[in-house]
Amino acid sequence: MTRASLDKQPHEVASMFDDVAANYDLTNDVLSLGQDRRWRKEVANAVGARPAEKILDLAAGTGTSSLPFTRTGAYVVPCDFSLGMLREGKKRHPWLPLTAGDATRLPFRDDAFDAVTISFGLRNVQDTEGALRELYRVTRPGGRVVICEFSHPTWAPFRTVYEEYLMRALPPVARAVSSNPDAYVYLAESIQSWPEQAELAGLLQKAGWSKVAWRNLSGGIVALHRGTKPQ
Repeated sequence: MTRASLDKQPHEVASMFDDVAANYDLTNDVLSLGQDRRWRKEVANAVGARPAEKILDLAAGTGTSSLPFTRTGAYVVPCDFSLGMLREGKKRHPWLPLTAGDATRLPFRDDAFDAVTISFGLRNVQDTEGALRELYRVTRPGGRVVICEFSHPTWAPFRTVYEEYLMRALPPVARAVSSNPDAYVYLAESIQSWPEQAELAGLLQKAGWSKVAWRNLSGGIVALHRGTKPQ
């Protein structure tokens, strides 16, 4: 995939992430100016994992996002459809139960998890609504979902500057630090085409989630959505 077709064919997206797996975490750190670490802390706080809880970390990549949950004493299952990412994660964290799975056809039984979360991966799924329904299916009644995804700045002048960064500054930086800079052109375009915060909240409600709410991080560059599966 050299440019974003944005039809998000699963095999193409998976191949793209296979190509960037080795330097993925470093590249994200550079491109976000270190903000991705803060965002992941906010995700961990929002999930609020407790000892012995079962947590699904979808689009976990190399497993970096799963580590905060293990420190709470929870049992976390990192799941991703990029085998390249999972292989890299297994090298770094051989104790994690890294699992291959498609967000629209998760390999887990109904009501299996106390909480499910996905960070910076939902917009790469071909069927967003199907993925939200699958997350709902594998969550126990009373369980919770937390979604962290790139979104849209709420202050117009900042939004203009941010979009200029995405399309002008991001590709050259990616060329310097990434093994597949074209992948980051796709990622920039996928961010621009992603739904607004309120629209994503509506999709969560449509999938069955209740008590849906969101808050903006970094001025709306990222939005943190959450919901609960009714009892």
